[in-house]
Amino acid sequence: MKLFLSLVVMLTTLTSYSQSKQQPFTVTGTIITADNNQPLESATVYLQRVKDSSLVTYTITDQKGAFTLEGKTYDATLNMFISYIGYKTYTNKITVAKNKINLGQINLQPDENLLDEVIVKATAPVTVKKDTLEFNVNSFKTKKDANVEDLLKKLPGVEVDENGKITINGNDVSNIYVNGKPFFGDDPTITTRNLTKDLIEKVQITDTKTKSQAFTGEESESDAKTINLTIKEEKNKGVFGKASAGGGTDERYEAAAMVNLFDNEQRLSLLFGGNNINSAGFSFGDLSNMFSVVGGGGAGSGITTSKNAGLNYTDKLNDKVDISADYFYKESNTENDNSSQRENILPDSRYFTDSRSNSVVDNYEHDANLELEVELDSTLRIDFEPTFTYGKNTSSYTSMEESRNDDNFVTNESASNSFSEGTTNNFRNDLDITKKLGSKGSFIRVSVTNGIREANTENFLNSQTEIYGDNAESISRDQYTDGEQKTTTFNTGLTYRIPLIKEELSLDLKYDYRSDKDEDVKSTFDLDNTSQQFTNFNEALSTDFEYKNYRSTSGLRINYKKDKLRLNFGGSYIYRTLENKDALRPELNLKRNFEALELYSRFTYRFSPKSRIFARYSLDNNTPSLNQLQPFENVSDPLNTVVGNPSLEPTTTHRLNLGFGNHNFQKGLTIWSYASLNFDKNQVVAKTTINDDFVRRTTYANVNGGYSARGNVFASKTKRLDTLRTLKFGVGFFGNVNKSINFNNDVKYSATNTSLNPSIELTFNWKDVMEIIPRYSISFTENKFDLDQFNNQDFKYQTLGIRTATFVPKKLEWRNDVNYTYNPNVGPGFQKSAWFWNTTLAYSILKDNGTISIKAYDLLNQNTNARRIATGNYIQDSQSTVLQRYFMLTFSWKFNSLGSGNMPQQKGRRGSYRHYR
Repeated sequence: MKLFLSLVVMLTTLTSYSQSKQQPFTVTGTIITADNNQPLESATVYLQRVKDSSLVTYTITDQKGAFTLEGKTYDATLNMFISYIGYKTYTNKITVAKNKINLGQINLQPDENLLDEVIVKATAPVTVKKDTLEFNVNSFKTKKDANVEDLLKKLPGVEVDENGKITINGNDVSNIYVNGKPFFGDDPTITTRNLTKDLIEKVQITDTKTKSQAFTGEESESDAKTINLTIKEEKNKGVFGKASAGGGTDERYEAAAMVNLFDNEQRLSLLFGGNNINSAGFSFGDLSNMFSVVGGGGAGSGITTSKNAGLNYTDKLNDKVDISADYFYKESNTENDNSSQRENILPDSRYFTDSRSNSVVDNYEHDANLELEVELDSTLRIDFEPTFTYGKNTSSYTSMEESRNDDNFVTNESASNSFSEGTTNNFRNDLDITKKLGSKGSFIRVSVTNGIREANTENFLNSQTEIYGDNAESISRDQYTDGEQKTTTFNTGLTYRIPLIKEELSLDLKYDYRSDKDEDVKSTFDLDNTSQQFTNFNEALSTDFEYKNYRSTSGLRINYKKDKLRLNFGGSYIYRTLENKDALRPELNLKRNFEALELYSRFTYRFSPKSRIFARYSLDNNTPSLNQLQPFENVSDPLNTVVGNPSLEPTTTHRLNLGFGNHNFQKGLTIWSYASLNFDKNQVVAKTTINDDFVRRTTYANVNGGYSARGNVFASKTKRLDTLRTLKFGVGFFGNVNKSINFNNDVKYSATNTSLNPSIELTFNWKDVMEIIPRYSISFTENKFDLDQFNNQDFKYQTLGIRTATFVPKKLEWRNDVNYTYNPNVGPGFQKSAWFWNTTLAYSILKDNGTISIKAYDLLNQNTNARRIATGNYIQDSQSTVLQRYFMLTFSWKFNSLGSGNMPQQKGRRGSYRHYR
């Protein structure tokens, strides 16, 4: 804490010193269109230095066309620009001789060259195009050789955490595209950490939509955002890539390589990688992703050795057909030791369970994906997306567990070891056909999804369970199980939009049919002691299920949009049939029919391009799962028999979500907040009965009265100290209240969990010199119970950290990530506090194309993942294997011929790389 306070004082001093040297200014005015004398909303107004054209500040005009530019500068004069699509860029030179400058009314002239987009070269730092926010990359200064992740961190409203997760004004980013096409699947860090800033011309941010929604102009049904990176035209042809390899102490290693071949619309990318440092995705061993390794190794369980390879191909086959395809191979081995101590709470007593386990898991997976976009004309589009996955896995698992009563006498104990191996085949295909009807927004869409998943497993189990007391029992198992599972899914939907009032009001008619069929066959055989073969069929531990789930849904939705307001309201009625057949136990066959009404509404209002508010309500209906319904006694765990309840009712959930986001480009102020409230009716919960020997029997029951509410608020303020230094202050607050209804040995009770988590973070950046990011958070948790036998519980957890980066002397880069955690709530034998320090030192060579780095992971050798979980039924402390201290030396090399004009031309269309296909 003293370190954190010292940094705050230092940064405040730097701020005061810097500000005392600059001239403050305020520039105001109003933008009016010269052709029709109307205020121009969402025009970009910005100031640049005369000396080097670097951006000083910018803003967006409001609905009255008014703007205010505020800041401080060393310069006596600044260049002012006003930009808006369809109008000529306005320029003026501002003399900063007095604090307040009022430019009055400014008339923006129409651009006669609007139809010729080639000659319209906007240099505005930000441009608003309907629902798209577009940033001009050259306006945001970063360190030399910055990657896309470094660039995104400079954009207003964009947050990137140490694992590479991106949020924009509090909304998660679900997709990152390059020139409108996917780039290596679902891992955004492959794009953000391997494409360099100098390739990118613009960053476009939109609401996430399906391709069909974008085609019809529908509103997004998601709060998530999509980022599209447009590559500079002159940089879109050539070869670039990177390779890295490193080795270290304790036999740690990492290696990665990536090669990209770009030829305008055609792209081919290949990657390879491998490591044994818990970096699950594809990553290089340089500084750009040092913190992703920190997060993975610091918080994960076990030690994973992984290998992967992939290929991505995108192309525009002709004017009507676009294709994108990728293939991944993944291989991993994870070893983990786990120990836990649990205090089990009963209404009239306590008992204690200690467990230890060891696991070794090997996974091999092949993934192939294809996206085919066919736009036959301006009114008809077809999207075809098949995916295929083949996986193979093996695992070995050993465990030991014992339970003790209040007097510390052992009541039961068990030991087991198992080995299993299996394969999985998974195929899924999505087909969307969309046809626009007329010019008022009418369309019809047909969607078909089908999938087949098949899994085959073989398992060998040897276990011994001892139950003591008055009903003593010894259970020995030496078994082989052959399992086959198959899931078949078919889903088809139809949407027809009817315009009611131009494009403002429309009606959607919807119909959806879905069929799911699950087949589960497990044949278990006990060892025959005479023949020493697994030939004795064990019916109690075998299954032969066929489970069907049919849903037919009809609905309608009203859509309204005008100016800044978006409103949707709809409802649907579901007819559902659940049917299960048990070939081994026909008396357990069941068939249930359910009907339910579901509702959905969404309201969004945009005050300006800077801020918006939204609200969403839904009424959802979910049926119990098969294992919760079917009265089959699952005795696979001798200490806990599980049986379903065929009388369960579906769960009805009311959900209300509220959100607000605001970003003031001019003042560097970002505020976003989110709140949700859920009420459940007929929630399905587990109901466990425990006998005197602490052997359990579990079933399921419906309960009412449960709810959950959560909310968070985040605010950040970025202050530009001068042309080189910035200071960003961020504060967050998260709160959660959850009331659950549960059973404890047949006694019904309620538990209310309340948690509060405030946090604070500072970011000081001195261009090409240093970056310092201290942060602190504390978590308060309280559990309250309505049973006098249960004691209320309070927990507190604190984390303090600092990330630093220095870039002097030239070519040398030094990064540190130091974290301190304090958890006073864990039990005896578990580590309560720890310092976790990672550091990396890198030096650029070979004209900055090569980098030599040395990395120290967990320098103080204190890494731990001890944690406590508390519920009304138990308090558990656990700890598992974590990656510990190592040192690693790595060499990285990058190459780039984009825009060099040296790429060999091939004969045929566009000089493409057809010989690589």
